Amino acid sequence: MKRIEVERPVTWVALTGFMGVGKTRIGRELARELLLHFVDLDRLIERETGLAIPDIFRYLGEATFRRLEREAVAELVGKDYMVVSLGGGTFIDPENRRRLLSRGPVVALWASPETILERVSRRPGKRPLLDSEDPLDRIKRLLTERADLYRQAPIHVESEGRSPRETAQAIVEELWRWRANRGA
Repeated sequence: MKRIEVERPVTWVALTGFMGVGKTRIGRELARELLLHFVDLDRLIERETGLAIPDIFRYLGEATFRRLEREAVAELVGKDYMVVSLGGGTFIDPENRRRLLSRGPVVALWASPETILERVSRRPGKRPLLDSEDPLDRIKRLLTERADLYRQAPIHVESEGRSPRETAQAIVEELWRWRANRGA
């Protein structure tokens, strides 16, 4: 079969950022915009294990989840034609970060702690890392701890106050800039 070339800035991109910044919804829109496959890393792990992420944390522990996450990242960086939505902690792991940045590009999505709390509160399902008396304070602390690592991504896009489609379109513009700056 003859390959059909589609004009797009990249054939692989990963989205990182804190939970609730919109990685999954924006990732789906971005995949549509770029005519690429969409892979949500957490859903991939759930399908492979037959367990929901909160159950993996509860019964197998965070260390096991992070190992599964590293294995999935190692597999996905070897593929092409996809938008990968990472879990909020995936990019924090040095091995994952190295692999993802060498595969590139990685886009960090940002939103305020208040917006993050509002977004995660309206979705059913437990967020193990937010199991706290004061989830907003926990979000602020974790976001502060992780911000410098998220900043290592070469592209940054604000999702606050934008629809997923508008954010995806902003990412496409940034990806074209990224490609031009790399001399592609």
